Amino acid sequence: MKIPVIAIVLLFIIILTVAIKRSDRVMSKQNESFWEKEQLANSVRKKTLDNLSYITIPADFFNIHFDSSDENATEALRMLHFLNDQKIVNFTGITNTELKLTYGTANITVLTEYDQNYTMLARALQKLADSLMKADRISEARTVLEFSVETKTDVSATYKMLAEIYLKDCTPEKIDSLIATARTLNSAMAPSILRSLEALRPVQ
Repeated sequence: MKIPVIAIVLLFIIILTVAIKRSDRVMSKQNESFWEKEQLANSVRKKTLDNLSYITIPADFFNIHFDSSDENATEALRMLHFLNDQKIVNFTGITNTELKLTYGTANITVLTEYDQNYTMLARALQKLADSLMKADRISEARTVLEFSVETKTDVSATYKMLAEIYLKDCTPEKIDSLIATARTLNSAMAPSILRSLEALRPVQ
């Protein structure tokens, strides 16, 4: 016996309606939870920032020189000099609400600035490494990239480039340390970085 078309349409509408209502309930609970957390965060008093993991740019990086014709390197080095006088902290994957809950609402502006400084640092380091690789200054590029990884960057190109250097240096086992770091990243980019590294790691 064939089911009438109208019955199929009605069944589809019922299923769709139930799914939409369920989704709305989940969304409503998520919104409610967010605003409760946000309200709580806004009441947290200012706390000390002395124990933050501040990042210091290695002094040796300021001895790296390039011909002015390399605009990327020039821009990257200029940014490093600027950031050397700033406070830098990696808050990748941490929301403003979480920052306020931990350090107090009054600190959110300065904490956001620290995080923005980190974003600029990660980009500058990758630009500098790109220029060093193009100039065949592999050792210097490796040092820059390793420092970037130590800061828990989530720039995919940084991990891939460093892994390729390890392969050329005949030290493929060091890719395992990159994978270990990537697994600790609090970033949406972590899975992509891991896939890239796994693809480069020699079969054991």
